[in-house]
Amino acid sequence: MNQMLQDPKTETSEVTQPPVPHDPAPDHPRFAKPQRVAFVQACWHRDVVEEARIAFIKEAEARHLTHVDVFEVPGSFEIPLHAQVLAKTRRYTAIVAAGLVVDGGIYRHEFVADTVIKALMDVQLRTEVPVFSAVLTPQQFHETEVHYDFFRKHFAIKGVEVAAACAETLLGLERLRGQVAAGIV
Repeated sequence: MNQMLQDPKTETSEVTQPPVPHDPAPDHPRFAKPQRVAFVQACWHRDVVEEARIAFIKEAEARHLTHVDVFEVPGSFEIPLHAQVLAKTRRYTAIVAAGLVVDGGIYRHEFVADTVIKALMDVQLRTEVPVFSAVLTPQQFHETEVHYDFFRKHFAIKGVEVAAACAETLLGLERLRGQVAAGIV
């Protein structure tokens, strides 16, 4: 039986400490109009890639991006076509792509990653809908628990980073388009 021995003097004379101030959540700027974002996620290595989605949605909400639609595709190679179709609908003010490209399969991972990034840039420039990439390709990926743990954490960080980039870009474009409409620029 465990018993805690207490000094009777300290038991009756409690000292209360003032609450320790903590940094409040940052106050991010709000958008003039609601923003809708498409998040296109590759299913290859889903347990790793979904960490980016989870972190993205949490950070996006903190940055007032509350309308996020998630789309899944088999692999990263399929992301650009989906991004293009979604951009052409004009329902989305931004598109975010997430995938993990590793060695193996028919194509070399450098080829796939390079092709995906170039295609996403083409979609962005053709449609004027910003497209963000959290499509990552590690130099060496081994299907071990250590690598999976590392990349799960890494994708969570990338999810936060891509949410910040998305929100900041959309705010900048919103300002720029307002200035263009007003004839300032």
